[in-house]
Amino acid sequence: MKKILSFGASSSKQSINKQLAYYTADLMSNVEVTKLDLNDFEMPIYSIDKENDNGIPDLAKQFKQHIKDADGIIISLAEHNGAYTTAFKNIFDWISRIEKDVWDNKPMLLLATSPGARGGQSVLEIAVNKFKFMNDNTILDFSLPSFFDHFSAEEGIKDEELKTKHTDILNKFSALITK
Repeated sequence: MKKILSFGASSSKQSINKQLAYYTADLMSNVEVTKLDLNDFEMPIYSIDKENDNGIPDLAKQFKQHIKDADGIIISLAEHNGAYTTAFKNIFDWISRIEKDVWDNKPMLLLATSPGARGGQSVLEIAVNKFKFMNDNTILDFSLPSFFDHFSAEEGIKDEELKTKHTDILNKFSALITK
């Protein structure tokens, strides 16, 4: 059975991006899903001095192992001031020190949502543009604007047009995993 790694790139306990990542992964069939919470991987802020003094934290190695064990990765990126959250960026910085191939050349589905009408498009664009230089595999993306208007825990994505776009991109991602 294929394995999917899913997480919201936020440390918020009420993260709407974690909800979107988990919801998306749960829609996939015939896969085993590992759901991570970034709060379980809190580490010192990355610096070369800390790395030289103490090495790479075991939590970074554990996070990287989850990536290695997966056949595909779903990340929903929270946007703080137009960029990654500090929690995600710190994990990203630490795991990038383990080996150059940060994402292990896995197919990726990058998502973003926010309460606003842009739906985290700024951070999504940053991630797509950055990760394509770190991953030769396919990177797909989807933005869900106005989360509280377009999503509910009971119904999932409520807007039909957005739901269709989400389903289409998820089908493309699923096809990458099963080929």
